[in-house]
Amino acid sequence: MKIGYVRVSSLDQNTIRQEVIMQDLGVEEVFIDKLSGKDINRSELQRMIAFARKGDTVIVESISRFARNTKDLLTLIDLLTEKGVDFVSKKENIDTTTPTGKFMLTVFGAVAELEREYILQRQKEGIAIAKSQGKYTGRKRIENANFDTVYDKWQAKEVTAVEAMKILNMKKSTFYRRVSEKPK
Repeated sequence: MKIGYVRVSSLDQNTIRQEVIMQDLGVEEVFIDKLSGKDINRSELQRMIAFARKGDTVIVESISRFARNTKDLLTLIDLLTEKGVDFVSKKENIDTTTPTGKFMLTVFGAVAELEREYILQRQKEGIAIAKSQGKYTGRKRIENANFDTVYDKWQAKEVTAVEAMKILNMKKSTFYRRVSEKPK
């Protein structure tokens, strides 16, 4: 089955141009989102992914209508690939049913991975420079004035660890890190 995905950025934008392309390509089912593509949390996109079955092909007018960044694109392609669903982008002429299309997606993936590595490297370098200049000391510690009282109740088995975390509004890792800092 050919499945179309259409997206415009807002409710007042028109989807007709993309819908005509879907009709011309023989798409049988179309899912339409009228909201930003800033992330993949879009109701019709998620419905389309759930709807797609092995052997189906998802067709979009252009990659920018499907995902706004390479990371999201690759995440979505992985979801479709796991289900045995092919992907076609008309504008970029990418078709994962062909060796060239698979290659192009691999190139997109390699570029995205390289960029992520560069970002992490620049971040580490920036933090090292800031630390050497005394400008970076890490994230500020979140203090809780009730910690000692709740800790004592936990030690006395008046509350469970889960209850203590809820009272203190702390994650498990933070709670146990603070517990380990207490003198024995």
